[in-house]
Amino acid sequence: MTIAIGNDHAGTEYKFEIIKHLEKLGHSVLNFGTDSNDSMDYPDAIHPTAFAVENGKATFGIILCGSGNGAQMTANKHQGIRAALCWNNELVALTRQHNNANVLTIPARFVSLQQALGFVDIFLSTDFEGGRHEGRVNKISCSN
Repeated sequence: MTIAIGNDHAGTEYKFEIIKHLEKLGHSVLNFGTDSNDSMDYPDAIHPTAFAVENGKATFGIILCGSGNGAQMTANKHQGIRAALCWNNELVALTRQHNNANVLTIPARFVSLQQALGFVDIFLSTDFEGGRHEGRVNKISCSN
């Protein structure tokens, strides 16, 4: 599977570890984030990540910034994106099961690296339940 990843300066360290983790699991990674800790504008990394998922170049996206809020808001401007800001395992599972999220947003300053890696595993291994949730998810996009 191909995973797109984007981050600002607050998520750089976690991004490197997540990429290693994903590659160890056999996934390909498209890195749109900064590789530096120097301050940068998160939309510059998040928009290309969202485009990659939206256009089918990546199956899922992972985005990181300090609080996760700016990254999530930016990604969710894209009609084909359902980015979910998650800070615990249950939220990660539910956003895949009930919302069919295709982008995981991690608040790098508020979770540990081990938590973040666990979120990635849960996100990638949890399926959308469909059923009663399908109609709701289909109403999310403004383009319909």
